[in-house]
Amino acid sequence: MTNALGAEDSSIRLQAALAVGSNPAPAFLELLVERCAVEPDFFVRDMLSWALTRLPPEISLPRIRQELDSERAQARSQALHTLSKIGDKGTWAWITRDMLRDADDEVARTAWRVAVVLVPEDEEKDLAGELVLQLGRGDRNVQLSLSRALVDLGDMIKPALERAAEGSDPAVAAHARATELLRQNPETGFDVALDEAKRVVALGPQRAAAASAGTETSKTAEPAETTEPMETTKAAEASEGADC
Repeated sequence: MTNALGAEDSSIRLQAALAVGSNPAPAFLELLVERCAVEPDFFVRDMLSWALTRLPPEISLPRIRQELDSERAQARSQALHTLSKIGDKGTWAWITRDMLRDADDEVARTAWRVAVVLVPEDEEKDLAGELVLQLGRGDRNVQLSLSRALVDLGDMIKPALERAAEGSDPAVAAHARATELLRQNPETGFDVALDEAKRVVALGPQRAAAASAGTETSKTAEPAETTEPMETTKAAEASEGADC
């Protein structure tokens, strides 16, 4: 099994992880955890985490907790991911502020997602305050992950987003506004919401609203401008038909 999980062919590694998960045994715990830290293929890593969830939590959780302090970013990230799969609320205390602020984007993204899954209701406000501090961080994918985590916290996130949207940092303000747009309308695409938020931050809320109103007025006026020529054309065509 060690050879199969370390095979060059990812399909062999995937089948090996599936086999271990289908026949769970504590003897495989260490091997699964070690492979999580080095496995390059996303789908195989996910299968490894699934195999870990098949083991009794009292056996798997203490070992997974050790990986949260690993020097390897992937080990930390995958340990967090596995915790989200297990879903034991008692592991909430393991999600520290340092994890939510991890310098590695993948670790931080995973920590945000897991924290929202595990957080007790009476600690949601504190978590929201911590996550808001990460607004404006990273590339599009990082920002999308944070926005999704914040939106998943529900309506209670609104005051924190409003305060962040009024801040002096344009990147933070735009990200906060985009997240609020997503909270109000989850069907809004993130890119659309972020572009709109950046426009509002650049112009200011009042000017942006005035510009939008002017655009709508212009669109409404367009049909009136073309009505007369269209009617004239139709009349001319009818006249030509009558002449024939």
